[in-house]
Amino acid sequence: MAYSEIHNKFKELADPAIAEHSQRFFKTGRGEYGDGDQFLGIRVPVIRAHVRKFRQESMEEIRKLLSSRFHEERLFALLLLVKKFEKGSESERQAVYRLYLENTKHVNNWDLVDSSAPYIVGSWLETRNKAPLYRLARSVDLWERRIAIMSTFHLIRKNSFDDALQISLLLKRDPEDLIHKAVGWMLREVGKRDMAVETAFLKEHYKEMPRTMLRYAIERFPEDERKRYLKGLE
Repeated sequence: MAYSEIHNKFKELADPAIAEHSQRFFKTGRGEYGDGDQFLGIRVPVIRAHVRKFRQESMEEIRKLLSSRFHEERLFALLLLVKKFEKGSESERQAVYRLYLENTKHVNNWDLVDSSAPYIVGSWLETRNKAPLYRLARSVDLWERRIAIMSTFHLIRKNSFDDALQISLLLKRDPEDLIHKAVGWMLREVGKRDMAVETAFLKEHYKEMPRTMLRYAIERFPEDERKRYLKGLE
């Protein structure tokens, strides 16, 4: 199916009320992190259902969708790429990974990053040099930095924590709240698998961490322990 056909199908599914809500939820106002993003108004389960229908879409058509001005079409493209990556040969997976990194400017909201980066970038780099993650972590672009830390989710799930911790250090003083949340989340995921590793990291660095980052990281801790961290008493 050509891009124009998919676009027309999505226009049929569009709901202005949902679009208005999404534009508020994803902070599309002037100066906000989603400044200027446009929504059709399609729920994520509906988009995922269409991924199953059109998962044989060509890489060229996916590239066109990924550059769409509409958020849902970009999400659709990214979910198609995740599916292609999961089912692809080594060369196909490499092509998906390269396409992704060539188009990070279109992976430009937190849901787009979180639904794709661990499953493409993190998975591809699992057994490879992690230098691309550190390049992304040092980017001036908010979403590339979020791609870096969220990609480590795949590694964390494999009980490999070093890169998540090192990238957390790089982002410890990041100015963006969306990075604080992502780093804290990944630290919490480390703790789910090895509390000693997370605790050791926090003991050394928690006093320098932004409040939001720390709150996310210690969310699963016992209440008295959370209070001690927040008061700087650990």
